[in-house]
Amino acid sequence: MDLGLARQTALVTAASGGLGFATAHALAAEGADVALCSRDLERAREAAARIADETGATVHPFAADVSVAADLERLVGDAADALGRLDVLVNNAGGPPPGGFDALTDEHWERGFNLTLMSAVRGIRFALPHFERAGGGSILTILSSSIKQPIPNLLISNVYRPGLAGLTKSLAIDLAPKGIRVNGLAPGRIGTDRTHQLNAALAERQGTTPEEVMRASVAAIPMGRLGEPDEFGRVAAFLCSPAASYVTGHMMIVDGGSVRAL
Repeated sequence: MDLGLARQTALVTAASGGLGFATAHALAAEGADVALCSRDLERAREAAARIADETGATVHPFAADVSVAADLERLVGDAADALGRLDVLVNNAGGPPPGGFDALTDEHWERGFNLTLMSAVRGIRFALPHFERAGGGSILTILSSSIKQPIPNLLISNVYRPGLAGLTKSLAIDLAPKGIRVNGLAPGRIGTDRTHQLNAALAERQGTTPEEVMRASVAAIPMGRLGEPDEFGRVAAFLCSPAASYVTGHMMIVDGGSVRAL
């Protein structure tokens, strides 16, 4: 199936690894020109070079901390200049710190607020003028299955990710008349470094081992395995693409059937 992404342009934030990288790779594999960022410029360059080598696409690397408003504003402007225009924005950010209520300080909450919630708010704010000038665009925010079902030891995510879902649904209604689609994509347990880090944190809290946490986690997934990053990336590329031209305000979950909520 041709997703219609050839010659489209896309900015993917926090894409030097994990789900951001998988999304940028999938967009590039479908023919899009891609810009991506990392807090570490060298990591961004390495990710861009790998994607370009494996897909033949044009990939532009930038340094930006998505929790910092000035970095995001500069990133969106520089990416649009490098790409020539902006058709797609993918809001991604590293996960907030794990912990339950008793372990989280005001600093943790403020960091999570800027990293998890405000990075998407600001990214969209800075991208909108580019979309409006072009007469349309596609926005995808990477969420978490915590929008439907709280995740143990991830209280900050459980609080802020549903806020992103509310932002997505509200903006989808407001921006549809301008030809701008807004969707969310929520991963469950995907085989990334972040998953292994969270397993280690939960194991420490429970007094068990990361291997035991992983076994229990996989046992709760109806498909009986973790997802692969490229499986997530392909769904992200579809939602960003013209092939999903009548899809907006949708929060899709990629979790192997783990979330039981309707």
